[in-house]
Amino acid sequence: MPLRGFPASFVLLLLLSPALALANQPPNIVLIFADDLGFGDLACYGHPGSSTPNLDKLAAGGLRFMDFYSSSPVCSPSRAALLTGRFQTRSGIYPGVLYPGSRGGLPLAEVTLAELLKGRGYTTAAVGKWHLGLGPNGTFLPTNQGFDHYLGVPYSHDQVSSLF
Repeated sequence: MPLRGFPASFVLLLLLSPALALANQPPNIVLIFADDLGFGDLACYGHPGSSTPNLDKLAAGGLRFMDFYSSSPVCSPSRAALLTGRFQTRSGIYPGVLYPGSRGGLPLAEVTLAELLKGRGYTTAAVGKWHLGLGPNGTFLPTNQGFDHYLGVPYSHDQVSSLF
């Protein structure tokens, strides 16, 4: 299958457990959204010298998408679009990334994928870089956007803030 249309800086793997789906139980969903990782950088997508055994194992037991488009080449807008299913400018997360000094974040009125999944009985978690705003007292963090658990940093690892 051709690998057309996949952006070089982002990869999305949606891994569903077929065994759970066959047992009439809702599937487990693991969504991996990585910055600066190209489609061909993982062994499960054909990289000849990259060793990614854990991701390969997940991919072998799930569903992999071979064609994906990101709404933006930078992380904050593309994350907003992925989580809301809407063009990033509709939520105000455009054109660039949010920084520790930024005042806004992903508006709480936006309905996220996590909120939709919670409505169907899922337990949700966000792990890693959020990069969709911090706000006063963590107003814009994932636990206020439908995620039950959050383990990560609000911004990129290379951004420093006195707010931490």
